[in-house]
Amino acid sequence: MLRIRRFYLDLFTSGVQTSKNQEETSDSHKLNGKNQPEVIHWHNRGVAARALHLSRGVEKPSGRVTYIVVLEGLCRFSVQELTTRGTYYTARIIPLDMTKSDMDQVEQDPEFVMLSRQFKAMAMELISVLEQKQKTGGRTKVLLETVPVHKLADIFVASFEISFEEQLSMLDSVDLKVRLLKATELVDRHLQSIRVAEKITQKVEGQLSKSQKEFLLRQQMRAIKEELGDNDDEDDDVATLERKMKAAGMPPNIWKHAQRELRRLKKMQPQQPGYNSSHVYLDLLADLPWQKASEEHELDLKAAKDHLDSDHYGLVKIKHRIIEYLAVRKLKPDARGPVLCFVGPPGVGKTSLASSIATALGRKFVRISLGGVKDEADIRGHRRTYIGSMPGRLIDGLKRVGVCNPVMLLDEIDKTGSDVRGDPASALLEVLDPEQNKTFNDHYLNVPYDLSKVIFVATANRVQPVPPPLLDRMEVIELPGYTPEEKLNIAMRHLIPRVLDQHGLNFDFLQIPEAMVKLVIQRYTREAGVRNLERNLAAIARAAAVRVAEREHAIPLSKDVQQIASPLLESRLADGADVEMEIIPMGVNNHDISQALRITSPLVVDEAMLEKVLGPPRYDDRETADRIATPGISVGLVWTAFGGEVQFVEATAMVGKGDLHLTGQLGDVIKESAQIAMTWVRARATQLKLATAEETNLLEGRDIHIHFPAGAIPKDGPSAGVTLVTALVSLFSQRKVRTDTAMTGEMTLRGSVLPVGGIKDKVLAAHQYGIKRVILPERNLKDLAEVPSAVLSSLEILLAKQMEDVLEQAFEGGCPWRQHSKL
Repeated sequence: MLRIRRFYLDLFTSGVQTSKNQEETSDSHKLNGKNQPEVIHWHNRGVAARALHLSRGVEKPSGRVTYIVVLEGLCRFSVQELTTRGTYYTARIIPLDMTKSDMDQVEQDPEFVMLSRQFKAMAMELISVLEQKQKTGGRTKVLLETVPVHKLADIFVASFEISFEEQLSMLDSVDLKVRLLKATELVDRHLQSIRVAEKITQKVEGQLSKSQKEFLLRQQMRAIKEELGDNDDEDDDVATLERKMKAAGMPPNIWKHAQRELRRLKKMQPQQPGYNSSHVYLDLLADLPWQKASEEHELDLKAAKDHLDSDHYGLVKIKHRIIEYLAVRKLKPDARGPVLCFVGPPGVGKTSLASSIATALGRKFVRISLGGVKDEADIRGHRRTYIGSMPGRLIDGLKRVGVCNPVMLLDEIDKTGSDVRGDPASALLEVLDPEQNKTFNDHYLNVPYDLSKVIFVATANRVQPVPPPLLDRMEVIELPGYTPEEKLNIAMRHLIPRVLDQHGLNFDFLQIPEAMVKLVIQRYTREAGVRNLERNLAAIARAAAVRVAEREHAIPLSKDVQQIASPLLESRLADGADVEMEIIPMGVNNHDISQALRITSPLVVDEAMLEKVLGPPRYDDRETADRIATPGISVGLVWTAFGGEVQFVEATAMVGKGDLHLTGQLGDVIKESAQIAMTWVRARATQLKLATAEETNLLEGRDIHIHFPAGAIPKDGPSAGVTLVTALVSLFSQRKVRTDTAMTGEMTLRGSVLPVGGIKDKVLAAHQYGIKRVILPERNLKDLAEVPSAVLSSLEILLAKQMEDVLEQAFEGGCPWRQHSKL
């Protein structure tokens, strides 16, 4: 009874004390009776209870035994007086529960009725939520319908986890309306907490539902396959990947790394975020050709030479260098040869030469385009930590070609750029260095890869944009433009058969004589390569294809019609052409009939057809003579990325203050050349008889304007120096420059003529324009060895050491004032 009584009294304490503290206090009374009893603060209200059941609990290690008691609450009461009787407390109390008459009176109160309905609605909502969550609540609904509402408030609140102060506040609520109001607030708070918890749970479950659904579907699919007996290793991606990796022939260090990645992949579920990236990475490792190489047949230099001659006309020096390269490979197959870099204008056959090297070696060919590449990751690949990462173009090309020793063409190597993402040209230093590319490290691959077996060939239009360290790793082989004779042979041997085949024609339908091809080259194309020539030939083939296609619809046959009516046939008969006729059965279709009726004379291209298909001639041999019709105009030769070109220089004088005006989108170097030319002419005006002794200032009272036509094209370089001086001397002397003469060369302030580059391209450009005389610096004589003999035989090459030599050859009848010059 002591422990029951203590439990009963604990309900009334306003301070919070543990049973351990109480037991220590009881023991202290026994050991020391002189100690003062503990002061306990009691609450002034409590609940009267009746003990229904007492049971022995668990014995603690200390030997003490606990008991469990079940109490039934009877009513609230208020403590009037509290006294002690030994170790017991006794109190005089007053019950606080309402009588039946008071209860009936309160139940008639409208405010109480409203509070009761509100409480029951809130309680019913709480029960519904708990029933959905825990699948229970049937007994609670019965209590809600049978137990009085004021007792329901106590029952519901007792089941909540609320603070001790809130329990005392509920105990003090004797007024039923106040009790219902507090109970409603507590029920509403508990309901809101449940809803917030459900919302958080739904959000988390929503994030996991997709992956869980995929996992369950995969498990079901696996179970279905097991039941059908269709769950073999062939359909298992991981098992297939592992077999591919074993067959890839990886080096030991890389195989160890791949096994570690594979073990990591096996531990992951397919729906995990990193699964796909790991699978793709291992798939790349398995697909790379670590040991697989092309089987090289024994090199036959004669066959290789014949193949180069059949594919490329001309290019004797380049083909000879390729044969030397192949000869070294034949004697020492594992030799680390130089990286060949073909430099030349577009359309001269740089890419096809690289393909011919691969064919001669019996290796596969892969082309890597570097035009416009500005990101270092295009060469080295992206790191796997980035989203959408991928290997570099080199590793991707090796994966596509499937062998570790292909001929790899680095096309347009001069078109790479650099920005904040890195410098691709610097990344290529490791690729093209034989001492470093044995352990090329791609950022995505993250393991070394041996590129030493790859034969690299590069192409470029210009050498200047290529960084010097990268250029040092390559052997530059220049491919100049073709001469008109070479273009004619290329067209007759290669272009015309290819164009006819591409358009479904043959020589039975269309014939293009050599004379017409020459006209196309002279009047419609002026380029270093043959691409525009091929386009013009294709235009002619399309026009012929239209006429041939019309023949198939020109001969209708019918059982009731005995006469063949054909506009094409009538036109041919009118021209006196021979027509071959054949009797065809009526059951043959129209296509066979059109093939059976052949016109013996094919379509032959003539000059009238050229103008009809290609339009009026774009270029004329009389252009130079027409443009040099007045003094102050000279003809220069320049070099561009597309080959050599003819550049006109125009000078004129006007009233002014002695200023020099330059137009034509000129660079700084060519502007300085114009200043040097003007200074040289002004300094020698008297000796050249351009001014009298009294009028030594040529610019007094007038301005000089020098213009370079084709203003939309940027121009720069020093090779226009002699051309500028010639134009100025022609302007001041009012004598015209010879119309058949062009020139090139840099000039110093003292009048010396310095050598320039691109001599072969410039001479070929002069030949194409119909120019007969070319003035070159004397020190460029050695460069004429590269010019075809057929071109040199049609030109008069004039060498100049001083500027006076240029003026002597540029004007008709020579330079009459040279004998007075003191230079």
